[in-house]
Amino acid sequence: MGVVLRNLQKVVPLRRARLRKDVDTLRHILGIHKFDLGIVCVDNHRIQQINKIYRKKNVPTDVLSFPFYEDLRPGKLPCPLHRDELNLGDIFLGVEFVMKQCKEESLDLHGTLAMLQKESYILSEYNRLTGRHLEPLMKKCSQDR
Repeated sequence: MGVVLRNLQKVVPLRRARLRKDVDTLRHILGIHKFDLGIVCVDNHRIQQINKIYRKKNVPTDVLSFPFYEDLRPGKLPCPLHRDELNLGDIFLGVEFVMKQCKEESLDLHGTLAMLQKESYILSEYNRLTGRHLEPLMKKCSQDR
């Protein structure tokens, strides 16, 4: 059970070891560490191509997910019967797009990645386990208004 992490872009320098550690921490927090997961880091051009093909939107985006189980409701985990079904699917991260958002909002890239699900719980557990002090994006946005 693990993570396949691929960096197919060269626009944003990534520290793969740190990203893998962050993903493993998040998998532990979410209780999905027994499931396989694919994470592919891509640039704006590639994420735009994927977004156009699968969502009919010809624009870059931050995250596209392709679940292994199509009929699974958000927030629910599958109940696989066999080892080869212990798979959550693939996540494409538009790291160039995310980095632009981070620069515009003065945020950390890894902090933004931590907002994928269950924001407040994930952040509190992530901060506790890593010693970091990340804050929810929504808190920052509401303070700016």
